[in-house]
Amino acid sequence: MTKEEFKVTPWEVSGNVDYLKLSKQFGTNIIDNELLSRIKKHTKDLHFMLRRKIFFSHRDMNWILDEYEKGNNFFLYTGRGPSGYTHIGHLAPYVFTQWLQEKFGVEVLYQLTDDEKFLFKDSLSLENANKLAHDNALDFIACGFNPKKTKILIDTENSNTLYPIALKFAKKITFSTAKAVFGFQNENNIGQIFYTSMQSAPAVLPSVLAKENIPCLVPMGIDQDPHFRITRDVASKLGWYKPAAIHKKMFPSLNGIGAMTAGVPATSIYVADTPELVKKKIGSAFSGGGISLAEHKKHGGNPDVDVCYKFLEAFFEPNDKKLTKIYNDYKSGKMPTSELKSYTTEKINKYLKEHQKARVRAEKQVDKFMYKDQKSL
Repeated sequence: MTKEEFKVTPWEVSGNVDYLKLSKQFGTNIIDNELLSRIKKHTKDLHFMLRRKIFFSHRDMNWILDEYEKGNNFFLYTGRGPSGYTHIGHLAPYVFTQWLQEKFGVEVLYQLTDDEKFLFKDSLSLENANKLAHDNALDFIACGFNPKKTKILIDTENSNTLYPIALKFAKKITFSTAKAVFGFQNENNIGQIFYTSMQSAPAVLPSVLAKENIPCLVPMGIDQDPHFRITRDVASKLGWYKPAAIHKKMFPSLNGIGAMTAGVPATSIYVADTPELVKKKIGSAFSGGGISLAEHKKHGGNPDVDVCYKFLEAFFEPNDKKLTKIYNDYKSGKMPTSELKSYTTEKINKYLKEHQKARVRAEKQVDKFMYKDQKSL
């Protein structure tokens, strides 16, 4: 893979992603200042992930705001494929979704796709995927969601609700469509081919239950957009609103290439990692600094490729003034790599300490969040 090449699918992100190019490939819309102003009108301030274009792209966000301004509340739908324990990159969309819930006062559906991970990972048993789903749910709850307005769906446990809806999607999705969107071959198992139907179901679940259309907004990593291109097309054929989407850039890997992946411990920082382990991992993270301290002071570093700076920008330094100072000091050589790594380690460990406490509290709240199956036909 050359420097210019990258790959983004729901199951693999590799190479250095050009997000403008990817947006054109996927046919999404870049979030512009006009849209940011519309959002700010309702939220009073902009989340730093919007200000910094970490959430950079969308489908039908203006329509969502049109409906909201008419008095038609939307709901939020997001999720996670439980292939491993939660890493720091998973927290960013949770935190942003919680912010949207708080600012707009809306309900949230969170889907844990234990079926998907079983179908796509040969090394993962269905039983372990389900255990990971329950473990991952604690990290989601720990991000501060309102239990009165938030429900968690686990595919294998909420099939009575999801499967009838998924069947209606499945009947409208041809194998040729799945092949064209995902590149499936004859070797793919039939569960993989069917799976998108399950991920589509929560996007219309409240509408099905209410027997009237309710707008849906899906905060997601841009890698999941192929699923929702199909969802949007089929939802309209079934008489439901197309779910809108707001897309996030991928959280960087410790080695500076591609995205952080739960199944690759060497390139990930997990929310359960100890302060000592975080320090060790940050110490070996890809750096944009000079080859020596003298060279760094003379020529400066490159924050645009430095993993620690990317971590701060994407999640761990919400203060724009501090981030700008770090950028300038590092680029000029005033801030050495050791100082940047030390600061990043401190910020991550401080955040994880509070998250781990919230996770313990979440264990007592789980039942309030779990979706109770009901007839959805």
